[in-house]
Amino acid sequence: MSKPTVGISMLLSLLSGIASAAMSLTSVNIKPGLAIPIAHIYPRCGGQNISPDLSWSGAPSGTKSFVLTMIDVDVKQDEWSHWVVVELPASVGSLPRGAKSLPGSGKAIVSNFGDAAYAGPCPPKGTGMHHYEFTIWALPTLKVALADDEKATTLTALLSKISIDRASLVGLVSAPPN
Repeated sequence: MSKPTVGISMLLSLLSGIASAAMSLTSVNIKPGLAIPIAHIYPRCGGQNISPDLSWSGAPSGTKSFVLTMIDVDVKQDEWSHWVVVELPASVGSLPRGAKSLPGSGKAIVSNFGDAAYAGPCPPKGTGMHHYEFTIWALPTLKVALADDEKATTLTALLSKISIDRASLVGLVSAPPN
């Protein structure tokens, strides 16, 4: 093998190793790009408001805690948070379906939906398809100061600046017609 070929092979091996080390977020209940099941929808919209199971892996070394967000990215102008959980321990890699309590010092803060707990999707009538983005954020700190009911765009901008990695999963809900 020539030197350039060996160099390219080594570079590709390194890049594939980096790619496989990236964080991932999965759920048995929420399938990427598909409709969110009715059990996870807010009661006002006909659901049972049961939080989905979520599992994450591949957090980088230096992760001290996680923040979990669930954001409706189709609410203009500032998006809309439905679930914000802070201070999840770095040793935790999942939340069960219908979680009634949070591990360690984890705690929910008040989302834009007005709840300090899971608040399932409930898009307003006539607003079309909504994308609900679940994101697990790896932080280099144990705590982060996030204000209750912070605008979702402000929240994600702050977390984007301070996180060392993140992974997302998007589920869909179609709003009822007018």
